Amino acid sequence: MAADERGVESIRVLIADDQRLMRDGLRALLELQAGIAIVGEAGNGVEALARSAALAPDVVLMDVRMRQMTGVEATRALRERGERPRILILTTFDDDQYVFDALKAGAAGYVLKDLPAADLAAAIRTVHGGGVHLDPAVASKVVAELSRLQTPAAAFPAPDPTRFPASPLVEELTPREREVLRLLATGASNREIGAQLFISEGTVKNHISNILGRLGLRDRTQAAIYAKEHGLS
Repeated sequence: MAADERGVESIRVLIADDQRLMRDGLRALLELQAGIAIVGEAGNGVEALARSAALAPDVVLMDVRMRQMTGVEATRALRERGERPRILILTTFDDDQYVFDALKAGAAGYVLKDLPAADLAAAIRTVHGGGVHLDPAVASKVVAELSRLQTPAAAFPAPDPTRFPASPLVEELTPREREVLRLLATGASNREIGAQLFISEGTVKNHISNILGRLGLRDRTQAAIYAKEHGLS
């Protein structure tokens, strides 16, 4: 994290969008928000990977449709490289395929470009804190998909096995892990989960790591969707 002129730690943000006007606008709006520092910009997915490696941002604001490498491809590449930034998809597209591809790739949030600057700043803070943030229009699509998956198999074709990896039964989790997973699915950060369960953030992180390993999931976004799919939220 970067520190502002008052010495207060700020969230380091990298903006990745192929439209210069959009990047300039986002920078101007977010620089007015307390606790957020824009550390760089990228005009496509390839540049986003290079700038992320060089600048070590806390959060990457990632557009979906960019030349050379899409936002989804860049998100997947960042996760596969094990880099730390949380990815917040910021786009004009709320198409189902974009939404689920982005979440599957490891994005921690998905918001649309018509939201107010203060709401975007709040979304950045949420994902930086370890939470998941979905635009209401996008969240409704996720809920609809989960409802579809819970419908008896005879009514619909089998769900795409590549969308989420096969996982052991929820019963594989300890009672405490189930509590953590339930709170994680609400979008709570590690700090908020710890406060509610009276445990440290470090212990929360350990529980989440165990949950991901037991369920064969990649990140907390997939864990949150898994929890909703299995009635734990």
